[in-house]
Amino acid sequence: MARINLLPWREVQRKEKTQEFFVMLGVGAVLAAVVVIVVHVYHSQLIEAQQNRNTFLENQIVQLDTKIEEIKELENEKKKLLARMRAIEQLQGNRPLIVRFFDELVGSLPEGVSVTEISQSGSSITINGEAQSNARVSSFMRNLESSEWLTSPALDIIKVENAGEVRVSVFILRFTQVIPKTSEEDDI
Repeated sequence: MARINLLPWREVQRKEKTQEFFVMLGVGAVLAAVVVIVVHVYHSQLIEAQQNRNTFLENQIVQLDTKIEEIKELENEKKKLLARMRAIEQLQGNRPLIVRFFDELVGSLPEGVSVTEISQSGSSITINGEAQSNARVSSFMRNLESSEWLTSPALDIIKVENAGEVRVSVFILRFTQVIPKTSEEDDI
């Protein structure tokens, strides 16, 4: 019988399988490298897209911040203008009060009483004056008390002084100016 040496065939097959293994290993490494590169590029694009979005949002935030500042400035101007308007309306509304005050004051002054000085702080009014007697000052206070527009008279000082040959009562009188309610306001 012929002798067949199977060793070189097995060795060749072993070399082929080893070579095939290394080829497959190389193909697998190349595929793995390709997958890693593709994943890296994909993630890089995602990161770049997110950075672009973030930049866009930051720009929009800056624009909105400037608009908010402008709105705050406009609101401050609006408040100032409203305060001015209220002040003007109040002055316009109170304008007839001074006329009414002097009308009531003249109507309340009895004969023999004169006013030398008037000062007003809010609705509180102080009058310095002279009268021929204390009774005339009392009459003046009663007239003020009966007025709808002037109330709460309070005598601070009254003293008698000689003005030449005539005795004069010098007084300081405080009272409050009020705005009487109309019947329409009472219904509300």
